[in-house]
Amino acid sequence: MLLQLALILFCVMIIPTLVMLLYSGSQILSYSEKAIADTSLDSLDSNQRLTESALTYVMQNTVRLASTKLFDQIRPLTSYAKLNAEYHRVETALPLLMELQGLVRSNEGVHSAYFYLHGADYIISSDAGITPLTRYENIEWTEQVLAKKTGIAGIWQARVADGGEMLISYVLPLSRLSTSTKGTLVVNFNEAQIAQFMDLSATDDASNTIVNLDNGLIISHHDKELLEKNAREIPVISHIVQDNSEQGFLFEEQHGERFLYTWKRSQQFNWIYISQSSMDKLMAQTGSVQQKMIIFTIIIILAGTVLTVLVATWVSKPVRQLVGAIRIRNNFAESAKNELAFLDSAFRRMQEEEEKLNQLVADHEQDACSLVVHHLLRGDMLKSSQQALVQEMFPHRYYKIAVISIDHYSKYVSKTSPEARSYHRYAFLSSCESSILPYFHAKSVYYGEDKFVMLLNFEHVDKQVHAQIPEQYIDKQLTIVQQQALAWFGHTATIGLSHIIEAEEELPPTLIEAMELIKHRMIEGNGRIIHWREQLQHNKKYIYPLNSERRIINFIDTNNIESIVVELEDIQRQIEATNNISYDNIVFIYNQLVGVTIKHLNEINVNTSAIFINKGNIYSAIAAMDTLDELTAYLKHFYYEIGEYLCIKGNEVNYLELIFDYLDKHYNEDIVFEDMAREIGISYSYMRKLVYEGTGKSLIDYMNHKRIQMAKQLLISTPLNVSKIATEVGYNNIQSFNRFFRKYEGITPSSYKLSKLNGS
Repeated sequence: MLLQLALILFCVMIIPTLVMLLYSGSQILSYSEKAIADTSLDSLDSNQRLTESALTYVMQNTVRLASTKLFDQIRPLTSYAKLNAEYHRVETALPLLMELQGLVRSNEGVHSAYFYLHGADYIISSDAGITPLTRYENIEWTEQVLAKKTGIAGIWQARVADGGEMLISYVLPLSRLSTSTKGTLVVNFNEAQIAQFMDLSATDDASNTIVNLDNGLIISHHDKELLEKNAREIPVISHIVQDNSEQGFLFEEQHGERFLYTWKRSQQFNWIYISQSSMDKLMAQTGSVQQKMIIFTIIIILAGTVLTVLVATWVSKPVRQLVGAIRIRNNFAESAKNELAFLDSAFRRMQEEEEKLNQLVADHEQDACSLVVHHLLRGDMLKSSQQALVQEMFPHRYYKIAVISIDHYSKYVSKTSPEARSYHRYAFLSSCESSILPYFHAKSVYYGEDKFVMLLNFEHVDKQVHAQIPEQYIDKQLTIVQQQALAWFGHTATIGLSHIIEAEEELPPTLIEAMELIKHRMIEGNGRIIHWREQLQHNKKYIYPLNSERRIINFIDTNNIESIVVELEDIQRQIEATNNISYDNIVFIYNQLVGVTIKHLNEINVNTSAIFINKGNIYSAIAAMDTLDELTAYLKHFYYEIGEYLCIKGNEVNYLELIFDYLDKHYNEDIVFEDMAREIGISYSYMRKLVYEGTGKSLIDYMNHKRIQMAKQLLISTPLNVSKIATEVGYNNIQSFNRFFRKYEGITPSSYKLSKLNGS
């Protein structure tokens, strides 16, 4: 053992030394070039990620600001004089100003940020505050940038500011998905900060360049005179820009000196990052390091040779002691082998035993108790080990099954994620068992959807108190369970409690019995503990309000919805007054009313799909209701929608005329369609539907088409210029006017006017 370890230590030291000596000189230098290039490429990649992380963080903060409601407050304040007329108006713009200033402070390298409200004569900026456009830098460049934009995301633009600084600006128009305010957010990022990011992990003589592939211009460089220059005019960089590879490197000799160029493309920004380093300086450092490594290795060999035996002796001592102890305590056949072979054999044997133990643990990873309870509830045959576990969990003779159903479970599901629901179930099951007092042995399991099953096991009690003490005692414990359900799920729970049974074979039918009890909350209401009673299971009555059905059909024909509501309330009172009515009978009554109503509407040629297009499966919704109050409320809403549709259907032409009249009067204003619909008296979605069905155009398309038609008249009949006409017909900027005019007429407004004048 000692000799083997000494030999290993010696080889560990001597072999690297021989390799270094054999491959020194030109071979190591040739490999060094590749290693240096890879290192430079890794450094460039690190700088790229740092730069784009900073820019991405700025983008995220800008998008977050754009999604706030701050812009809606200043939407009507398009005049600087109007904004400053009263202090409370200035206050509406101050929160946005503070957000812009906070955006600059919280993002390293951000030069400034400003917001321009379309059509306004002022700007809100982090550096100049709220100031007129005439006192701020020219912002017309943003319109040219946004003209190239696609989608709702912003766009980065390199530019030279009025002060001469090189800036990388992020231009983001406000999205109609979050606000109806029209405006543009601009965040200016210092090019000097990007250059600083690029130089963080570079060598002293390295030169870093960033080229915008959209236009081929240099947007970052340590030599500021090269900024905004065409990269295709620089020989080596031009070759790299035209190369389509994602990343790479090349060696180029210039003026007797070799340079290393590495590059990496950015898919996110469509930029290319280029680094230039002098290979002569880098290789000089490599040669110096190589010489130092050889000298240092020789010293290690001399010192290591002396220490090898000492280290081998010291290191092998615990191993030799361990081998001796194992040999004494265990009877291994490999006792004649050396220490290393002996330990290898011993560890393999221990590994085999460990794998067997891991396999046993894997076989019992499932919760054995819950699994056994599920088997009992299904009536499955149990293994002998499971039967022993049943005896341990339920040592007493008597059982009760409590089915716990979460009230309004569909509402709970709509507001929570699957992960949250899984955690809530686990926590609820744990709290259920911990809240049961020692008088009972209880085990709770999840039984799918909104239901949990609790199996209660307890001792037999004296027959004289049997009907009182256990039931009251169980109610006390189950009330605590209901409190736990309210805490974890945010809703009450209804509990169905079966009668007492003595045999495990009776558990499956008893579970069905407890499940059926849950349905009685339709009459008794939510949050109840419903005990099994003999009368609950027998002599159930069947009713159907046929006269109410006929009256409801007549009320539909006269659109008398209030009378239908009275009938629904009367049906509820009739059901509540009927003893022992079944759950199935109640659901049948309401399903039959819905079915008869839909059938009658179809018979009188009413488009029922248009009424109930967003209601989903009505019968499933009825089956999911917990109580009569919910069912009645649902049916009331059902008939109110029918009545509203019947009223609107008779007035569609009048509403369409009101819409056209409104647009004729206000087409040249900044119309907010939601406010327009509210003023007319219908919903926004219904207004869009009416316009599309009446004109074949969308609401926005119809309004823009009308504006262009009015603009054509003004172009021919008035001496106004194009910019003034754009304002007259409701466009805040001439770019939008030109775009829509070309869309509908195929030519620009100026060309249209010229053609008409020449034709006349």
